[in-house]
Amino acid sequence: MALAATRKTNVRLPPEVNRILYVRNLPYKITAEEIYDIFGKYGPIRQVRVGVNPETKGTAFVVYEDIFDAKNACDHLSGFNVCNRYLVVLYYQSTKLYQKVDAEKKQQQLDAAKKKYGVDGIAK
Repeated sequence: MALAATRKTNVRLPPEVNRILYVRNLPYKITAEEIYDIFGKYGPIRQVRVGVNPETKGTAFVVYEDIFDAKNACDHLSGFNVCNRYLVVLYYQSTKLYQKVDAEKKQQQLDAAKKKYGVDGIAK
């Protein structure tokens, strides 16, 4: 047991690896309990959030207690078949969310500047 604990502390993980997994391509009728059953085999889970909006349906966030359990689950469950649907399991990256918001904001500022200065954006 002590050997496993020292092995975990000496392992260097990539920077994108974290405790939160983003799961896509889930069946629409899946419940949080079923997700617990599937993902709980790889370690203790702190939280499961299932998407209910039309935009988030078929997605979920799974938060593990330990980063190594999350890595193990991501490695084993990516491509796993659930109700004839292959799961896409990714590490949650909050910076990507902010990059999308920033890009939209910059596009709005650019459009406002074009309108203000009468530039149509067409090269002649």
